[in-house]
Amino acid sequence: MCKNRLLLILFILVFQVSFAQTEPYKIFDGKGKEVAFDKLTKESQKSEVIFFGELHNNSLAHWLQLQLLKNLHENENKVILAGEFFERDDQLNIEEWFAGKMTDKNFEAETKLWNNYQVDYKPMMLYTKKNNIPFVASNVPRKYASLVSRKGLSVLDSLSDEAKQSISPLPIEVDKTLPGYVGMKDMMHGSGMNVDFMVEAQAVKDATMAYSLFDYLEKGNSILHINGSYHSNNYEGIIWYLKRAYPKTKILTISTVEQESIKELEEKSKGIADFIIVLPMDSPKSY
Repeated sequence: MCKNRLLLILFILVFQVSFAQTEPYKIFDGKGKEVAFDKLTKESQKSEVIFFGELHNNSLAHWLQLQLLKNLHENENKVILAGEFFERDDQLNIEEWFAGKMTDKNFEAETKLWNNYQVDYKPMMLYTKKNNIPFVASNVPRKYASLVSRKGLSVLDSLSDEAKQSISPLPIEVDKTLPGYVGMKDMMHGSGMNVDFMVEAQAVKDATMAYSLFDYLEKGNSILHINGSYHSNNYEGIIWYLKRAYPKTKILTISTVEQESIKELEEKSKGIADFIIVLPMDSPKSY
């Protein structure tokens, strides 16, 4: 009898260890306490803007974004989806596709799609289209960010009025003492690039993504914004610009990290967001 009980206990322990090793993800709050996905969704439902910071190539993170979008919509939030993965000058194409005035084939031929669009972003766009959820293309056109990275922020003054419609209103203030920008400069030190211009290019993206949301704030919407984690980690980047214009906005941030072990949140990731999704290093990648 004792032998059987011992074997049963051993079996349960082995099962628990095996299960833990195959968990697809874990979610922690900013202090490192493990929470359920349900906690994240409930807090999201109370927020005006949710910044879901992603690792662009992690397909599991994109699936979780879709689940959060569905949750917000199904719980009757007046949800709007917005994303870094489309540039502002593609907004008309998106609206015409949503309205049935463009085929999928023409839409995908005429917009500037990221190379993992089909796998990682299209499911969200199809859900958004099917359920009449507004979508906001929030990113600055990459040609202007590239221009700033080569010639600095002042070059934007020389653009036409039409071109400036795709960028946050000028002049764009940049606080280069923000830790995220300082870290960016440190990382590029010795690269041969003009690090100040690179930070300014990052700031143009942050400012433009924030500005793209302004028309939808204070109107009872829940805005789910998809962006690279580095654009919203530590409540900097996009959030710095949004808070300057709308300081009372209720914001919730989500960050995504990969770890060798997802058992607990690593110290370096504590506090970077309200919720941190931890994914295994070997989780599915689209590129």
